[in-house]
Amino acid sequence: MRINFDERDYTYMIITKGITKETSSILINLNGMEYELVRIEKGDWEAVDVTVSDNSGLIKAIGRNIKLRYRL
Repeated sequence: MRINFDERDYTYMIITKGITKETSSILINLNGMEYELVRIEKGDWEAVDVTVSDNSGLIKAIGRNIKLRYRL
């Protein structure tokens, strides 16, 4: 999938298959790195084990993008 964030285009791949409203964890691949997104309160998605060097804003935007795409 593609996303535009801070005026740059990014491509990521969703590794998790069969995403439904009951899904609580999603694996994605972004720039060769795998990230696990987990559902937090209010239905938002956040990455597990994100370091300072990772762009947490981009990963949160990807979570929102997946949420809208799959109507989670």
